[in-house]
Amino acid sequence: MSNLERHPAELVAECEAADAGGITLLEPRDVPLGGPRAMPVHRTLPQRKKSTIGGWCFLDHYGPDDVSITGGMRVPPHPHTGLQTVSWLFQGEIEHRDSVGSHAMVRPGELNLMTAGHGISHSEDSTPETTVLHGAQLWLALPDAWRDQQPFFERTVPTPSRIGDAVARVFIGELGGASGQATVFSPLLGAQLDLDAGGSVVLDVRSGFEHGILLDLGDITVDGVEVPHRHLAYVPPGRTDLHLASVGGARVLLLGGEPLGEQIVMWWNFIGRTHEDVAESREQWQHEVIDGTDASGRFGTVAEYPGRPLPAPVMPTVRLKPRE
Repeated sequence: MSNLERHPAELVAECEAADAGGITLLEPRDVPLGGPRAMPVHRTLPQRKKSTIGGWCFLDHYGPDDVSITGGMRVPPHPHTGLQTVSWLFQGEIEHRDSVGSHAMVRPGELNLMTAGHGISHSEDSTPETTVLHGAQLWLALPDAWRDQQPFFERTVPTPSRIGDAVARVFIGELGGASGQATVFSPLLGAQLDLDAGGSVVLDVRSGFEHGILLDLGDITVDGVEVPHRHLAYVPPGRTDLHLASVGGARVLLLGGEPLGEQIVMWWNFIGRTHEDVAESREQWQHEVIDGTDASGRFGTVAEYPGRPLPAPVMPTVRLKPRE
């Protein structure tokens, strides 16, 4: 998914110090996802309180949306560098196309993972059969050693498993004896958990991981702390278990990972390490794709897409630099 903001803010993210084991509630920010009717998304990462959770650096939660009202998802070809996109649906269907030749449908319970690495372009459109769209779009920052990885796409289907009073779909990493098969480049965890009404579960987790729990549906407490709808509960490293409980039942996304430990610069759809990284990526996208037709360039072209690619916003007038 593209960040369709017309004036995307510069973000410099770095590993933040944990606070004595406390849980922080991160409130979502409402963002229109472009288009004439502007499908709304609710963004909990990145923000000033917390920029990353492990390698997870971007989280948009959306729906359930009636596409007859919102227009659904219509995201023309756009570029990415230095990251992986993680598409996870609860309801609906999205058609994915990219410049390495992938053409796939994103469906509920199936992970679609696109590794941008050095550079890729892709499009995402909800299908004509979709009446309700509901899901999450996430990005993973690639460690510096892997951020020029050649781009590729993969799809995996996690097998549901029961952990106490919850059904888990582990799409990245390991949890409760289940393992995701997706290719990632740092120690990570990603899972959907469905808790029974009146249920609770104690999750054994890695103490070196920080975690985030996003409430999608129902009600949930994390170690006794109530998490409001669409909010992300941040749990710093140091825990060996997490206690989740629900009165009426809940569906959550559980994210985790070792703190990235690297400074990253995020702007629009690019992740780099310096101002020059981002400026060069933008210039190449504009020159190769928007102003020309260089299918052999860094970002390639999305074949058979019935529309124009998305121009990049204008770069900020000041140099992108770390915030104090």
